[in-house]
Amino acid sequence: MSITNNVTRFLDARRVPYTAHELPAEKLGALNTAHLLNVPEEQVFKTIVTKREKGKPVLVMIPGTRVVDLKLLASFLGEKKMHLPTEREAEQMTGLQAGGISPLALIQKGFQVVLDSSSNDFEEIHISGGQRGLSIQLRTADLITLVNAKVGNVSKAAA
Repeated sequence: MSITNNVTRFLDARRVPYTAHELPAEKLGALNTAHLLNVPEEQVFKTIVTKREKGKPVLVMIPGTRVVDLKLLASFLGEKKMHLPTEREAEQMTGLQAGGISPLALIQKGFQVVLDSSSNDFEEIHISGGQRGLSIQLRTADLITLVNAKVGNVSKAAA
């Protein structure tokens, strides 16, 4: 594996087992990533930036086959409403390119992380490695611990 970045260094420093998968350095999306890695689409999680009415944005991790349910998310977080920013706004909020947004790359930035409860179906999931072209496969339990994720039902089937 030739890609080394802050995410891989962070995982190595904490001795967290993971597998880094190098992919084409373009915005692929979770479904294309699943096909390239030959894994179930539901096992590749995408990170969606969401906004509260007031306060820090929330990173929501859901399977590539699903979409964020903003009403479920708001209820889960005890918020009145949650909003989806534009892709450009999401990039500005995180400092990362869409297609490379990862909670592991934003650990020191104070983002709250919500992981969809469907993650409980898998011992390991695939997530962005903090840049386009890098997918990280790690234990779901390790991800929850590392990013202090809340786990809840926050997605619905894509239309």
